[in-house]
Amino acid sequence: MRIANCNGRAALVLGDEIADIATASNGAFGADPMGVYSDWDAFVSFAGGVTVGTGALVEAELGNPVPAPRQVFAIGLNYRTHAEESGMQLPAVPATFTKFPACLNGPFDDVELGAPTVDWEVELVAVIGRRADRVAESDGWSHVAGLTVGQDISDRQLQFAAGSQFSLGKSRRGYGPLGPCVVTADELANPDDLGLGCSIDGETVQDARTSDLIFNVPRLVAELSAVLPLLPGDIIFTGTPAGVGAARKPPRFLQPGQTLESWIEGIGTIRNRCR
Repeated sequence: MRIANCNGRAALVLGDEIADIATASNGAFGADPMGVYSDWDAFVSFAGGVTVGTGALVEAELGNPVPAPRQVFAIGLNYRTHAEESGMQLPAVPATFTKFPACLNGPFDDVELGAPTVDWEVELVAVIGRRADRVAESDGWSHVAGLTVGQDISDRQLQFAAGSQFSLGKSRRGYGPLGPCVVTADELANPDDLGLGCSIDGETVQDARTSDLIFNVPRLVAELSAVLPLLPGDIIFTGTPAGVGAARKPPRFLQPGQTLESWIEGIGTIRNRCR
């Protein structure tokens, strides 16, 4: 299934239509986009029977499909190619930080740059559906509601100031666009091997596959849940491949007026104008 936020209301995407979840369920499920994760098993059972839409799918009406997670995890240096371009050794454990939830943004919202050193990082984002606490890697996927496209937009100067403050440098207003929807793993031929990339004004700057991840989604669920519980609706930015601006010679950063487009195979495309 594909879950979206349409004008602030939870919806299922059915081709070129949407089914408003509160309407289709006769109120059994509410309109809050985060509500679908609070009782994931019941929601999956209900959603499987929804075949008729309640309205047209309008791209401009799509918002962040996971607008209020309690916890946002992010993983650094999680692609072999990105570790190589950064001149870093491959990590033995996930290099984990957080993006503060207030930075999250919609799939087609503008991004206010706010600094001259703002970089792009396309990422596969996993959304937790079932509470995960000390989960084995072999059971990791069963705790994931679905996947979405994300951008871990980063102010490099702020990120590496004061002895490195990753979380703050990656959490300016709007620095976490997500969308266009959350796609369950059963929609994908192989959720561990998806093409992803991004472009600036039509020029491709990142192009890779998630099979290059050092720690894949189930491994991340296992590693993180060994430390603390992952809660329904939490999200994990799983890392970015090679091609970031800071690693280029000379470095290259986003400029006002540019359009950043990011995509993942089988999930969709988000598009954000920089200002």
